[in-house]
Amino acid sequence: MKKLPISNSVFKRVIEENNCYVDKTKYVKMLEDYPSIYFFLSRPRRFGKTLFLDTLRAAYAGEKELFENLYLEKNWDWTKKHPIISISFGSGTLRNEKELEIRILEILKDNADKNGIQFERESIPGKFEELISKLYAKFNLRVVVLIDEYDKPILDNITKPVAKTMRDGLASFYSVLKDANQYLKFVFLTGVSRFSKTNIFSKLNNIIDLSLNKDYGNICGYTQIEMEKVFKEYLFGVNLKTVKEWYDGYNFLGNDVYNPFDILLFLVDKSYKPYWFQTGTPTFLLDLIKQKKYYLPDLDKIDLTELQLEEFDIDMIQLEVLLFQTGYLTIKKAYREGHLDLYELSIPNKEVQIGLNEYLSRMFFAPGENNLKQKTQLSRTIYRSLYNKNPAILEDSFKAFFESVPHDWYRKNDIANYEGYYNCVFYTFFTALGETVIPEDSTKKGDIDMAVITDEAVFIFEFKMKTNPQNAMQQIKNKGYYKKYLNDKKEIFLVGIEFDEKIKNISEFEWEELKIVSAQNKGK
Repeated sequence: MKKLPISNSVFKRVIEENNCYVDKTKYVKMLEDYPSIYFFLSRPRRFGKTLFLDTLRAAYAGEKELFENLYLEKNWDWTKKHPIISISFGSGTLRNEKELEIRILEILKDNADKNGIQFERESIPGKFEELISKLYAKFNLRVVVLIDEYDKPILDNITKPVAKTMRDGLASFYSVLKDANQYLKFVFLTGVSRFSKTNIFSKLNNIIDLSLNKDYGNICGYTQIEMEKVFKEYLFGVNLKTVKEWYDGYNFLGNDVYNPFDILLFLVDKSYKPYWFQTGTPTFLLDLIKQKKYYLPDLDKIDLTELQLEEFDIDMIQLEVLLFQTGYLTIKKAYREGHLDLYELSIPNKEVQIGLNEYLSRMFFAPGENNLKQKTQLSRTIYRSLYNKNPAILEDSFKAFFESVPHDWYRKNDIANYEGYYNCVFYTFFTALGETVIPEDSTKKGDIDMAVITDEAVFIFEFKMKTNPQNAMQQIKNKGYYKKYLNDKKEIFLVGIEFDEKIKNISEFEWEELKIVSAQNKGK
């Protein structure tokens, strides 16, 4: 079997050198036939946005030879070769207004030099408008403008005051596109975040947002059919169920799609790794989670209205929306209640579950090599407790962990007084192992604080503060939380943990293995 070569340019060389073409060119024709010239698409990083822009560029440039045996080959007017302006903010980090201005001027100059255009104007909007009008005059055809990572200068500074300056500078730059309407054939912008129309897109009030358009839900990413058909030769001997668990699950109101970056890298070495996650998680996400003291188990299920999901602004950052737009959450269900269109969001797959929670678990430790070793040891202990079916070894490890939490945390806030904080800690460490973790697991008698499910066992956790008069273990038994799992043919373990806000640690740790005939206490 031919093995895919390792390549720095994964999206292009791996596909081209192996004739593995996932044909998305029908969407180019759909956009061409759409009664508008302005389009926007939001997708997570490394999800194929740049490759789709390259496809648009090649089509409007009339490069027919690149579309052999693809849908567009026989469904496009190849006689016209439109002038194209390519703009990308994908490389580098711009830290202030001056750097943004320099970068824009460089981009405009590159496009002008490539087409033999000389500038007469001095301002950035003036040069942009001049570039468009002179290209139209030179080629006697309307101009195509393709903008990649339109929002990166903002996102790179999202937690800093300069983000607003970047937003305003970009809004002024993009506003030229409306004023030059008579010279334009087609405009397509891509980015990670969809900022409010009242800001970035204020001048482009007729832009068509494809981000949650059902007809374009599969424009990026691989569907199950595409993946199995195109990469059939390279999937020989691969467990498709496991691949799906790791890399599928993204949804933008079309079919579920695989992260293409993951699939192409997986086909190189056939190892299950968080390829996409390892390319870099924005530190501002962790900062926002810390600032907002976000209740991490809520990531398992979030409900937002259509308006909440589509709008995002620097002045009112919604963490859930940002997590969705950056790819750490995805749509699991769309439904309607009354006059509201609602979306249920959740973590898309095992790669994101493991990577995100491994990343988040670090925020419970102060920086330092010893703390990193302690974190690794705690993770190993949790793993052994689950697969050796021995919850007892969790007690000492978690007590040592809570003892090591920087005391400054308790002076700056009162997290030690909240059951939710301790719940977050356990949730984060368990999900980082890739196990099935269900927070607020519903039963007929109430919600289990947390259920952890492995191939052979179910662990039912109840967390209580010492001030709560009801014993944690007794609540599990009184409510019969375990009953919903009696038919799963798995061993069931009950774990009740109580916390003392004074000592800021575990005060009671009880566990039992549930016997179907009679419950036998095997621990304190």
